[in-house]
Amino acid sequence: MELTDKAAYLKGLMDGLGIDASTKEGKVLLAMSDLLSELTAAVVTLDEDLSVAYEHIDLLEDELAEVEEELEELEEDLYEEDDEDEEEEDEEDEDDDEGYEYELTCPKCGTKNLVDEETLMSEEIYCGHCATPFTIEFEDEEEAEEEAED
Repeated sequence: MELTDKAAYLKGLMDGLGIDASTKEGKVLLAMSDLLSELTAAVVTLDEDLSVAYEHIDLLEDELAEVEEELEELEEDLYEEDDEDEEEEDEEDEDDDEGYEYELTCPKCGTKNLVDEETLMSEEIYCGHCATPFTIEFEDEEEAEEEAED
């Protein structure tokens, strides 16, 4: 039996007793009956509101779980893209460094320039910073050995 049914049953019993509302006891019993009816109505309303709140909470939990899943997927994708970007940057760095085998210092500004063998063998090399042309003089192996012995 539900709460409203029990309250209605008690109210019916009190009405059936023929309580006299003019006596002190009758006034108390009738006031208690009215209070019981009001409390029952309030509890029923709170119970309904609570049920609705639980339904909303369940829906929010489901939606939150979906959002968390989407965020995890986005985070995984972001890390994968970062890893791919790092790999591409590493490959680009390797490509940039390929062919640059010699480091030359500009006689004017002191900037270090990386050059490949073809540029090194050209007649003039230009500084990448100040654009000053400079040449490289190569020694023969015999000359280098003679200087080392002196």
